[in-house]
Amino acid sequence: MTDIASLRPALAVAIAAVAVVPILASGRRPNVREGWTVLAAVSAFAVVASMLPAAISGTTYVTNLGTLVDGVELSLQADPLGILFGTVASLLWLITSFYSVGYMRGLSEHAQTRYFAAFAASVAAAIGVAFASNLVTIFVFYELLTVATYPLVTHDETAEARAAGRKYLAYTFGGGVAVLAGTVLVATMTGTTAFTPGGIAGLAEADPLLARAAFVLLVTGFGVKAALMPLHSWLPDAMVAPTPVSGLLHAVAVVKSGVFGIARVLLDVFGVDLTGSLGMGLPLAVVAAATLLLASVIALRQDNLKRRLAYSTVSQLSYIVLGLAILDPTAIVGGLLHIPAHAFMKLTLFFTAGAIHVETHTDDISEMAGIGKRMPLTMLAFGVAAAGMAGIPLVAGFVSKWYLLIGSVSAGQSVFAVVLLLSGVLNIAYFWPVFYQAFFESEDAADAKPLVEFPLGGEEWSIRPEKAAPEADPVTDGSGASSNLRSNGGPASEASEGDEHDHHDEHYEDHDHHGGPPADGWERRGWRGGESTWFMLGPILAAMTGAVVLGVIPRTAVFLRLIEVIVAAATGVSV
Repeated sequence: MTDIASLRPALAVAIAAVAVVPILASGRRPNVREGWTVLAAVSAFAVVASMLPAAISGTTYVTNLGTLVDGVELSLQADPLGILFGTVASLLWLITSFYSVGYMRGLSEHAQTRYFAAFAASVAAAIGVAFASNLVTIFVFYELLTVATYPLVTHDETAEARAAGRKYLAYTFGGGVAVLAGTVLVATMTGTTAFTPGGIAGLAEADPLLARAAFVLLVTGFGVKAALMPLHSWLPDAMVAPTPVSGLLHAVAVVKSGVFGIARVLLDVFGVDLTGSLGMGLPLAVVAAATLLLASVIALRQDNLKRRLAYSTVSQLSYIVLGLAILDPTAIVGGLLHIPAHAFMKLTLFFTAGAIHVETHTDDISEMAGIGKRMPLTMLAFGVAAAGMAGIPLVAGFVSKWYLLIGSVSAGQSVFAVVLLLSGVLNIAYFWPVFYQAFFESEDAADAKPLVEFPLGGEEWSIRPEKAAPEADPVTDGSGASSNLRSNGGPASEASEGDEHDHHDEHYEDHDHHGGPPADGWERRGWRGGESTWFMLGPILAAMTGAVVLGVIPRTAVFLRLIEVIVAAATGVSV
């Protein structure tokens, strides 16, 4: 590999960070504010994408920002693994920026300027995590990511949101302490914390007991944001945040920073061979497999759509950790490929949940029977992404899980292949009922979910014909939810930041509303996009398209080629 001094890694971080200033300064001019957001997202992605060809050829761009303490540099490097995460985070920030406009304005959310500023700061920290060149630098950005995302978790300013924020801080700062302790141990044993493909050489000569302690501390610290059980409970509670936050930061940037950190530890700190010789791969694989299955079972019991998606995220993140922990090159390819695959699929799913909420104020699965008439394109996108999550061919999830299956068998650990197949069945069990009732049930005659009966899915009245369905709340079928966007076919007219606060109380009243179909049933909107504003529908279809492209032509989509370079450098084996 060749190192080239360049400002580009730092520039990608700086663009997102500096964007916070004009976003805050444009608070009274929403169109300008959101223009800065989109401009920053486009620019950051362009800088990251410009480094892709070099990364595939094995070249690393390096930016030295100075010395933190003796022997520890604050430096950034855009190596292939960092480019993988940086590309995913920057590309999906761009998609989410457009979605955020439709979502935040559709609900007349308060404090939108704070939201967009915190979002930019969070992406800056995530790209910093991606391009960190050593354990100390990644720790700095890992903690900054926690600070930047806290205002997003607590955005609603309700007691529930504040409680979720406190829990989020307690878990993630605790994880940060573990990362710092592990970093100190590595530095003490080897004299360096720099990431090295194949692992830091000095660790092989270190005391095995101390090496194992450092491994456990680092994996535990990063495992908090990776939502490994029993460190996962902050993630479902954080779903109280606005849906774009749930989508990008809690299904892509924040949680992916956790699995990315674990990948760094296994591939570039300890290395595959040393991890195996220390006996740390199998225990980590067992934890990942247990998380994978238990979270899927818990997801079956969630009637709130976002919480079901949250537990699905807990499960799916463990696919990545499992692939890494199996320590087989093919399995590692599958684990790393699941980073972008899961990102596109889960972003699609969260976006659909948010669109349903904005348009119909409906959050519970048991109230979505027949909603496919009202939101056909949205629910079709949900079905495509859910199929990929279950490992159905032609969607991204199939490709990554194929590599995982082959890798687990070739490594002689077929039990994990069985776990993966069982997880696919569980994915179908908790996703299929949502899609089925959206298109194949009517709101006035919904029956029990086809795979999971009460109380695991649906409300009691849906399977008790002698009981009438609860009377629907009088709600216009989303007609007022995004009228400020739809009235002129584009963004709302500019308003002051103070105007946002005028809607604060109204916003909370909406959150208290149950939703569900109107008394006369869902309005049929057709397949031409009339179901929602294109600020939301466009990003939903874009994320879904990304998931399909990754499933049909993964090598052409660059990510697989990039991952093959990463695995070859870390293991010496070409896959």
